[in-house]
Amino acid sequence: MSYTIEGSTGTWEIVVGLEVHAQVISKSKLFSGASTAFGGEPNTQVSLIDAGFPGMLPVINGECVAQAVRTGLGLKARINLESRFDRKNYFYADLPQGYQISQFAHPIIGEGKIEIELSDGSTREIGITRLHLEQDAGKLLHDQDPKLSFIDLNRAGVALMEIVSEPDIRTPEEAGAYLRKLRQILRYLGTCDGNMDEGSMRADVNVSVRRNAGEPFRTRCEIKNVNSIRFVTQAIEIEAARQVEIWESGGSVDQETRLFDPGRGETRSLRSKEDAHDYRYFPDPDLLPLVIEQNWVDQLKAGLPELPDEKRARFQKEYGITAYDAGVLVAEQATADFYESVAKSRDGKSAAAWMTGDFFAALNRTGRSIDESPVGADKLGAMLDLIADSTINGKIAKDVLETMFETGETPLEIVERKGLRQVTDTGAIEKAADDVIANNADKLEQYRGGKDKLFGFFVGQVMKATQGKANPAMVNEILKKKIHG
Repeated sequence: MSYTIEGSTGTWEIVVGLEVHAQVISKSKLFSGASTAFGGEPNTQVSLIDAGFPGMLPVINGECVAQAVRTGLGLKARINLESRFDRKNYFYADLPQGYQISQFAHPIIGEGKIEIELSDGSTREIGITRLHLEQDAGKLLHDQDPKLSFIDLNRAGVALMEIVSEPDIRTPEEAGAYLRKLRQILRYLGTCDGNMDEGSMRADVNVSVRRNAGEPFRTRCEIKNVNSIRFVTQAIEIEAARQVEIWESGGSVDQETRLFDPGRGETRSLRSKEDAHDYRYFPDPDLLPLVIEQNWVDQLKAGLPELPDEKRARFQKEYGITAYDAGVLVAEQATADFYESVAKSRDGKSAAAWMTGDFFAALNRTGRSIDESPVGADKLGAMLDLIADSTINGKIAKDVLETMFETGETPLEIVERKGLRQVTDTGAIEKAADDVIANNADKLEQYRGGKDKLFGFFVGQVMKATQGKANPAMVNEILKKKIHG
C-alpha cells in the first residue's frame, strides 16, 4: 500500500523509517547502580559514573542485556552472541561524559520483523534493521529561570534500546500501526512500559519522498524525539508535503535534523544531519566485547510470555471469536488476561460481546482502566452465569452491570435486592400475553392482515407488563401460539 501526495507536477510516494528509543525496564542504569524510577527530584538518581567523573569505570547491567535479548526474540530477530560498545563523541550540555556509550558497528540484535494490521483488514511486514543498547542523556530544563537553563541528570545513563526499522513504511497509518504493535510487543515482554508521555518510548522519524516505487530513495530528513503516535502521523504528512513543495519548485532537500511543532503544524530545522564519521566512533576502552551464550538465549526464549499475534490466533480458535474481537482483547496484556478469566468454562463469544460492548463502555464512562475496574473478572463471569441459567435476561443484565460499577456488589446480590429474577412461569407470561392481545385488538387485526413487524410490538408490550423480567424466548413462543393458534 502506498500513500501518495498530489503535487503540482504529479503524485509522490512517502518513504518512512523509524528509530524508536525504548527505555529498558530495569531498576538500575545501564552502567551504574543508580535508580531509574520515574519522577524523582532532579539530580537525586545520579552516580559518579552518570555524572562523568574522571576514573569512574562502567559495569554492564546484566538485566539490561537480558531485556534486549528478550526484545530481539519477540521481534523474531537475529541474536548476536558477540556485540561491542562504542563511544559516540559529541558535545551537549546534558551529556556530562562528552560521549555516549552506544553500539555502532556490532549491535546485540540484528535483522527482525513486525507484522502490522491496517484498518482495511490487510497486513504488512515491516523489517527491523537492528536493535542496540545505549545510554540516555540527561534533560535540560528551560522553564525554571527566565535566563538560565538547568540540567537534570536523573535520566543520564538510563538504558535505552534503539530499535531501527527498515524504510518499509509508506503511509502515516502504517507508521502508527507499527508503533502501536511495537509498543504492544514490548509491554507483553515486560521490557519497556511504552509510556510515551513519560519519555520512556519516543521516535525519531526519517521521511523522504520519491516519484514512484521504482525510483531510488531521495534525501531524507530526521524529525527528532516525537513523543506520541498521533504526532508521528501528523509529522510525516507535514514533512512529506514540505519536501514535495521543495522538489517541485526546483530545489533540493537538505539532509538535516528537524523538530516537529504540533501547535504550529510545522517542522523546523534544528541542525544539519551528522554522518557516522562526525561522531568519531571507536570501541569503548573500558568495556570488553559483550559475549553471551546460546544456551542462555534459549533459556530466555523458553521463559517468554505468549505474544500478541499468537494469543490472538489462539483466542479465535479456542473461543470461536472474530479476528476483530480477538485483536481488541489482546491489545493489552491485562485485557487479554481478564477476558480469558471470564471466558474460561463459559461461552467465549458471549464473554467477548459483553467485554467489548457494555463492560468497556462502563470503563470509558467512569474513566477507569481495566486494572481499576470495580467489576473484576469473577463478577463479570458470575453475571454471565446468571444469564446462562436464565436467572436474568440480557436486558436486566445491562442494568445489573451498571449497578455493579456503582456499588461493587456481586450480580446475585443486586438481583436479589432489586427483585430482578427473570419470570419463567409460563402461567404469568400467558396472562400478560392474553391481556396485551385483548387490549390491542386493532393491532392484532393489522398483524394478521400482513403487517408482520407488529409482532415486535406485542413482544415489547408483554416485556413491559412484566417489567422486563420475562424470558424473551418464552414470550416469543407463547405469543406465536396465541396469535397464530
